[in-house]
Amino acid sequence: MRVRRKMALRFDLIIFTVVLFASPVLSDLILSKVDRRIDLTSQIVRITSTLKVENEGSEPVSEVLLAFPDLQVKDLAFLKASPHEGKGKVKSLSASLPVENVKPNGMPAALTFYAVKLPKALGKGDSYTFDVLAVFAHALRPFPEKITQADIQLVVFQESAFYLTPYVVKVQSLNVKLPESRIESYTKLENTKIHGSEIKYGSYENLPSFSYSPIVVHFESNQPFAVAQEVVREIEISHWGNVQVTEHYKLVHGGAQNKGEFSRLDYQARPTIRGASAFKYLIAKMPPRAHSVYYRDEIGNISTSNLWGDSKMTELLIEPRYPLFGGWRTAFTIGYGLPLKDFLFELEGNRFLNITFGSPMNELVIDNLIVKVVLPEGSGDISVSAPFPVNQWEETKLSHLDLTGRPVVVLQKTNVVPEHNQFFQVYYKFSKLSMLREPFMLIFGFFSLFVAGIVYMHVDMSISKSSAAYLARLQWDEVQAAIQQVENVINRCLTTHDKLEASLRDLSRTGDVQACKAARKAADGLLKELSKELKLVLSFLQSSSAASQILPKVEELVAKEKDLQEKVMAKHSTVVDCYEKKTGIRDSENRVAAQQQKITALRQEVENLLELIDEI
Repeated sequence: MRVRRKMALRFDLIIFTVVLFASPVLSDLILSKVDRRIDLTSQIVRITSTLKVENEGSEPVSEVLLAFPDLQVKDLAFLKASPHEGKGKVKSLSASLPVENVKPNGMPAALTFYAVKLPKALGKGDSYTFDVLAVFAHALRPFPEKITQADIQLVVFQESAFYLTPYVVKVQSLNVKLPESRIESYTKLENTKIHGSEIKYGSYENLPSFSYSPIVVHFESNQPFAVAQEVVREIEISHWGNVQVTEHYKLVHGGAQNKGEFSRLDYQARPTIRGASAFKYLIAKMPPRAHSVYYRDEIGNISTSNLWGDSKMTELLIEPRYPLFGGWRTAFTIGYGLPLKDFLFELEGNRFLNITFGSPMNELVIDNLIVKVVLPEGSGDISVSAPFPVNQWEETKLSHLDLTGRPVVVLQKTNVVPEHNQFFQVYYKFSKLSMLREPFMLIFGFFSLFVAGIVYMHVDMSISKSSAAYLARLQWDEVQAAIQQVENVINRCLTTHDKLEASLRDLSRTGDVQACKAARKAADGLLKELSKELKLVLSFLQSSSAASQILPKVEELVAKEKDLQEKVMAKHSTVVDCYEKKTGIRDSENRVAAQQQKITALRQEVENLLELIDEI
């Protein structure tokens, strides 16, 4: 009730202003018949008025004034006048009548006026019938403003049962169409009837100028209140056959805000009851032959979408990651490609893009729409033709293989509704030779790469072989090879020691002294050959100045290995001698124990020196 009182107060204020400042119209036009139809089946309010005007004066009249209260004008998104075809149908946009904002003298200050230019001036007694379509965004107010998940959404709409006009009205009627038959309340006037989801006011006859009778309708509306706070459409032209469209959305549910906790379990069990006011999906009607369609957000690709199309259109059904209740927000991006030949044309040496301005989303209100048309690099003499006023400026975008950047035409408009999804044109000049710029750049780039590779393969880029640095590097490489050879010889010696130890284990197991002596003889021969090889390598290292830092460690390694070799041979001789003399096991073990301790310690030292030299 408080909201209704507040709305009634606003209407009273308008009426007071109109009565106070109203003045007679200079022309002798009258409206012999007014038929208004208000469509409230979605969040966008569409008011279609069929006006039949007659000239009762002697002077010809070429324009008709339309009046809107200032409180209503702020929500006015689209206004169009067109010749009447009959039965409420409106002609195509090409047959619309010119409409412009005017400020006639002597009119009420609380009203905003628009002038409709008639096809020809009306003489005395002439009449003309035309339709006026007024589309309003944010004209429906949720009441209550906050609801729970289980509540239905109720909204309030305010209007006048009488057509507000500076002319005398002979006969008028009003039909209000609602989305549901459930009506909480509505203003009852004389000649008011209700049929299901429609309310009819009138007819009313002989109404003076600026007649105004406020009405308020409070009704159920669970239609999606999808509001895009900002949409950025980027249309990029490629003369190689494609028009790429990318659209970034910042969406909010503009209905009654959700209060309390959200239960996904209740929503999935009874979505029509526990989520009646939420919207679950959006439908985008894209041009035919759209391809490479994607739908994603900041997280990544969103798979909850369906795409189908025919020769007339391509339809994309998208579902957000979660149902949107009142006040909830989401952001996402859709993109698709279009055939160039369907949208780019040539006229008198100029090229022009002919594509729709608004969003392809059904029944979407856009608070701020930015359309960026990215033209090929080298485009010039750019101009734009739009069917309605837009803000315009130019930018530059740098992309792959660009030198100076691509010119970008930016168009911006607020309060955008589906009726703005009309074709606009961007004209520009572009030389066909400019299309060869990027292929030539690629050819030149690959050619330069191959030439550089050929030069690199055939030119000696190394340091001079006579320089001191080159000689020092060469000597160090020789030292590294020699050290590697020393490590290999030492490792082979250690392997030979391991074989001798294995022969002793076999002796203790089988008692075959002859086999053990044969293994000793083979090891002696191999160790002598390794010793000769080690001496040659060691002589080279001693004669090389580059090995001065590492030579002490190498000599220590060789000495330790020789000492280890002597201890291993001594142990082997002791064990074999004990077996031949059949000495007791305890005496044999006592004689070998001291030798084994020295062998183990020497073996560890040799391995440590090998690791140290390898690190150096």
